[in-house]
Formats: sequence, C-alpha cells, structure tokens
Amino acid sequence: MDFVAGCIGGAAGVLVGHPFDTVKVRLQVQSIDKPLYRGTYHCFQSIIRQESVFGLYKGIGSPMMGLTFINAIVFGVQGNAMRMLAHDTPTNQFFAGAAAGAIQCVICCPMELAKTRMQMQGTGEKKSSRKLYKNSLDCLVRIYNREGLRGVNRGMVTTLIRETPGFGVYFLSYDVLTRGLGCEPNDRYMIPKLLFAGGMAGIASWLSTYPVDVIKSRLQADGLGGVHQYSGIADCVRQSVRREGYMVFTRGLTSTLLRAFPVNAATFATVTLILIHARGVEEGPKDCESQPSSL
Repeated sequence: MDFVAGCIGGAAGVLVGHPFDTVKVRLQVQSIDKPLYRGTYHCFQSIIRQESVFGLYKGIGSPMMGLTFINAIVFGVQGNAMRMLAHDTPTNQFFAGAAAGAIQCVICCPMELAKTRMQMQGTGEKKSSRKLYKNSLDCLVRIYNREGLRGVNRGMVTTLIRETPGFGVYFLSYDVLTRGLGCEPNDRYMIPKLLFAGGMAGIASWLSTYPVDVIKSRLQADGLGGVHQYSGIADCVRQSVRREGYMVFTRGLTSTLLRAFPVNAATFATVTLILIHARGVEEGPKDCESQPSSL
C-alpha cells in the first residue's frame, strides 16, 4: 500500500508543480551574457507570452511517468526501512529517507535529464520549427544512441549528492513537524496540518541541497545542440562561480520554493490520507505522520 499511495501522491505533486519547475530550470541554465529572463515573474510571463501556457508544461511526460514511480519507490523503501529499523525516531526517519533517496536515483537521473532537455527545447518559440526531440522517451533514446548509457545517466553523481541527504531532511522535517503539531486522525484540522507539514518539509529539503541542483541542471542541459561546455562537476562549479559569483547557486530558488510548498503539501497529504483510510483509522498514527511504520 505504501507504493500505491506514493504513486498517487507523486502524480498529484507533478500536476501542481511542473510550471514552477520549468521556470526554475530556465533560470538556472540561462546565459549570463545574454539572459532571457530578469526573474521568476518575468520568466513566467515570457514563457506564457512566447510559448503559450503549454510552454510551462514542456517535458511533463517524463516526471509524470517517472515521479509516479519515484514516489512509489521512495515511500515504499522508506516505510520498509522504518520497519527494519524498528524504532520510530527522527534520526531513523533521516536514515530511512536517505536510503530511499539514494535508491530512486536510478530512475530520477534519466527522468530529469529528459525533462531538462525538453524544457530547454524551443525556448522563446510558440511553435518550434526544428524540434530535436519529439517527446521524453525519444529524448532518452536519442541520447542513448549518441552517448550510450553514460549519456543517459549524465548528472548521476550530482543527483546522488542532492537526493540522499535531501530525502533524509525531507522525512526528518516532516516527522518533527507532525510530532510538534500533534494531530489525531479524527482532528478536524488534520488536513491543514498535513499540508503545512508536507509543504515545509519540501522547502527544508530543497534549501539543504539547492546549490547541488543548480550544478546538476547545468550538467544535464550541457550538450543540448551538440556543444559541451563543462568537462565535469568541478569544472562546472569553477566556471559558474568565475563568471557569475557565488550567487549563481541561488538561481531559480524563488520559483523552486514557490513550487516546493504546494507540491510537497499535496504529495505528503495525499500519501498520508490514503494510508490512513486504507489501513483504518484505528491503525492510524498517533501524530499525523505519513511514515508507513506507524500506520
């Protein structure tokens, strides 16, 4: 049931947050010499004006397929890890979340590569006359044919560095917040509390690893059109800091945080409510926590 709940929660999160993710990626990888966007709002406005509202949903196929399975893996692995650890403590929540984050990178990295390439394709054009990729699957197939398995897993190391501690912080924050809020299954304010805890957990998770995400996005967007700018992680960091200063690591942060709250509020609340109703209120958590070990 953990996997099914995570699956549905993931789909809900994608629908809510993908437009913000598109803006985040555009801001992270735009050229400092010829920037297209002045900020988050201007980026939203420009995409809608130049590419229509559908421009905000470019590349949604990849996360809709991938994140559904990713959340199924994350909540499933986290739930099983908590059962193995036996004791429901914030520290164990961190380690179980970190393990889940590391395992899902196998799907997350190729999915985000396809998403990033699709989001950058046809920038500023309502109807691109020369599409390099037809869809997310075609994108991965073309990359594989040209660069092999290594190309499909471009950005894997940065994905691991981001996801492992990021998911640890994610579940730790949610656990601490739900314990502090102390809601019961029959609490009339349970849903608002779940939404708040999930949203804040998402924000905490992103803040803890955001600089790594900027580098990951740049590495995965690198090579679009056949030109490679970076030789690796260290080179990407060095070039980015030299040209744009340390503030480069905050590029797109506003849209990420705007996205993080509703996406993770929807995901955690959906997962928790499904598990509570599927397993019965009598087996529900004493606090409004989503971890399967106590549901």
